[in-house]
Amino acid sequence: MPETFPPPLDDASRDHAERMAAHLRAAIAQAGGWLSFEHWMAEALYAPGLGYYAAGSVKLAEGGTAQAAGDFVTAPELTPLFGATLAAQAAQVLRQTGTRDVLEFGAGTGALAGHVLAALDAQGLDARYHIVEVSADLRARQQARLAAHGRRVSWLDRLPDAFEGCVLANEVLDAMPVQVFRWDDAGTLLERGVVVNPEGGFAWSDRPAPPRLAQVMAERMPPLEGYVSEVNLQGEAWVRGMGQWLRRGAALLIDYGFPRHEYYHPQRAGGTLMCHLRHHSHADPFLAPGLQDITAHVDFTAMADAALAGGLDVLGYLSQARFLVNAGLMEHIGRLDAADSANYARTIAPVQKLLSEAEMGELFKVLAVGRGVDPPLTGFRRGDRRAML
Repeated sequence: MPETFPPPLDDASRDHAERMAAHLRAAIAQAGGWLSFEHWMAEALYAPGLGYYAAGSVKLAEGGTAQAAGDFVTAPELTPLFGATLAAQAAQVLRQTGTRDVLEFGAGTGALAGHVLAALDAQGLDARYHIVEVSADLRARQQARLAAHGRRVSWLDRLPDAFEGCVLANEVLDAMPVQVFRWDDAGTLLERGVVVNPEGGFAWSDRPAPPRLAQVMAERMPPLEGYVSEVNLQGEAWVRGMGQWLRRGAALLIDYGFPRHEYYHPQRAGGTLMCHLRHHSHADPFLAPGLQDITAHVDFTAMADAALAGGLDVLGYLSQARFLVNAGLMEHIGRLDAADSANYARTIAPVQKLLSEAEMGELFKVLAVGRGVDPPLTGFRRGDRRAML
């Protein structure tokens, strides 16, 4: 936690937060005084012109340092070797399917797209790259960054009707709105919602869970008094729906999370909601609505089940560290000039963050789903954990 938290906000940021709060209060009033957290989170992140991903604030840092502008750093911003290694797996999928198309969801700054395209070019694959991006300002940043690639890169306003090739989704599922629940002392499942407190801020308020949520959670975990957690039914619907348009190929879903037996472990009794504000992480979603990212970890068992329900195959599941090593990251490191100690150190430091169990290496997982692709995929040839899902 920083020395001063929350970090001081400038006048424009404070004004934006106040307008976002007013919008959320109006949404709560329109809903009768209680709004499900899923709906509240959707508004806080995606309300036109106000939500975190819909407004023009800088979200993603470029340069991979905590001093960089933005609220958090993702793997593609840490090092181009992440994208270069991911491209090796994408190349296998493209060659198997005989296609040239890569589709990325939530492309951030465009860093991953640029690195993947460069690596595919080096392998003689003249790929076409398509991006689905809900954030207008991030789309503008992507278009500026990828302008040199010309018409090889295109932006889609909606899901494709049909697609063959490789799909990439890095830290997409964690930003989808989740339902939050709590078990009470009688074993009844409650859905957590948001109300306006007397000071005009926001507070939790629980109601009996609707039948669908109650049924889903009864199938996934036993009642535990006071237990709070989340379920990402929107994410599951998205993965399940992939089966309708992914005709041939594979999707690589990269995010932080756990298989279900770890996600709903009795010791993880407070849930996984996490917020990111000016490179500081905390667990209060009500702190600065519209200015901070709000995320939840991913239940990868649920996503694998959703893929199967959509008619897709589950092609692999393992830690990010193992995936990157399998897919050739160490070969990239081996081509570095160790005699150039300064450059070598600059390159190795972010790679260690990607691989370290204490950093991103174990918390982040890679789930591959698809159809018409012959396993094993290169990134999953050793250490596949599908049996743990």
